[in-house]
Amino acid sequence: MSVRPSGVAPATRRTVLLTLLAVLAVLLGAVGLVRAGAGSTTRQVTVDGVPLTEVRAGPAEGRRPGVVIAHGFAGSARLMRPLADTVARQGAVALLLDFAGHGANPARLPGAGQDATDSRAALARDLDVAVAHLRTLPDVDPARIVLVGHSMGAGAVTRYAADRPDIARTVAISLPDGDDLPDGRPEGLLLIVGGAEFPGFRDTAEATARRGDPAGRRLVVVPGVEHISVLFAGRTHREVAAWVGGGGVPPRPVARPASAGLLLLGAGLGFVPLVGLLLGRRRPSPLRPVPPTPVVAAVAVGVGVGVAALAPTARLPLAVGGYVTGFLLVTGGLLVAAARRWPLPGPAAAPVGHRRDARSVVAGVLLTGYAVCAVAVPIHLGLTSALPVGARWWLLPLVAAGCLTFLAGAELVTGGRSWRYAAVGASAVLALTGAAVVGLAPGFVLLVVPLFAVLVAWQAAWAAVLRRAGAPRWLPALVGAVLLAWPVATTLPLT
Repeated sequence: MSVRPSGVAPATRRTVLLTLLAVLAVLLGAVGLVRAGAGSTTRQVTVDGVPLTEVRAGPAEGRRPGVVIAHGFAGSARLMRPLADTVARQGAVALLLDFAGHGANPARLPGAGQDATDSRAALARDLDVAVAHLRTLPDVDPARIVLVGHSMGAGAVTRYAADRPDIARTVAISLPDGDDLPDGRPEGLLLIVGGAEFPGFRDTAEATARRGDPAGRRLVVVPGVEHISVLFAGRTHREVAAWVGGGGVPPRPVARPASAGLLLLGAGLGFVPLVGLLLGRRRPSPLRPVPPTPVVAAVAVGVGVGVAALAPTARLPLAVGGYVTGFLLVTGGLLVAAARRWPLPGPAAAPVGHRRDARSVVAGVLLTGYAVCAVAVPIHLGLTSALPVGARWWLLPLVAAGCLTFLAGAELVTGGRSWRYAAVGASAVLALTGAAVVGLAPGFVLLVVPLFAVLVAWQAAWAAVLRRAGAPRWLPALVGAVLLAWPVATTLPLT
């Protein structure tokens, strides 16, 4: 007669371990965000419709330099906060702004993503508001105003400073184009570019550096970083701090994004025990035969990238997001049609009783709410504004509908097989990338694709957890639609 060893079941041990890891990650992330702002004070104001955030560190000792920090396309003031922390610790007053159509600014940015004349005028107007406000602050020296910008913001601050000799110094990070700048203007220009960025950014920085007085211009190539990570490189922060001038306090550029990453990790891990708590242990639905997934997915995404630009969603006032929504709607619709028109015999899904149905609905509501918090809270606290404002509220359900259609089609056409399901998501990421490269999609899709790829992988992992718990077929698509739609609808610019 054999005796089973006593102890906790392996599944229970895994649940406890994941819960502890999730709680630990969330706590470390929260503490990291609090410590990142230690010693600094912030004040948020809205001037002429432009949201502004003042950042100071330490007591005021006379008048300080004032630094306006401008974000790039699809960025926000929150994304640039680490740079504000750095310059504030140098003794300056940092001022962050949300350009029109971005972050907490509900105004639309005309021609966003096209560098149009009216778009440039809107950016210059917002900079005017920020600079004027900075000069009214009693602890700011109006003769020592510095402008710092990234990508679209770099173009905006260099054009602005070129026409205004009273701007003391300018920093352009990842400048997209400098051909229209007058020779020698602006004076006191620091150009920073990532070593792993697209070659055009480095070519622009080098050409712009050559067109000015070598004594007043400096070019820095930060090795090993690309268009976004250049913002969080220690070399970038040290160069900006030295250009602004100050006490040489060591920067902590990754404190905020790393803490936000821990919050995201904790939220991701916490989903597993939460699913077990809400759904219990169920028998997964039996797998059914499915059509040849690679062929169906290739046809669907191929048609999707071509038709998305002609779909009505392309006219949504959401730069890039309108195209992505149309692509997901068309591709998802084709996947659903393929699954329904492929009459392959197979075992039927296990019947679900009324009580289990009710439990599934409750679990679906709670897990969808958890997904909103899991993706929105860490992004909003540590990376970029993820709170819908103005027109974003009505755009959110439209974007979610496109995501839901795509994920439901992927679930049907793969029969719930996790690896095939992940492959469909990967094919969508590759199709969007290729469409942007060949010109079928807006070029700025290339900036969105890395985030989209991370969200698709995250959603696929959560979908696998739900299937193993025997969740109904609709639940992975519903929860996943929130994960995909919320960042797309809230972080891309309004046009």
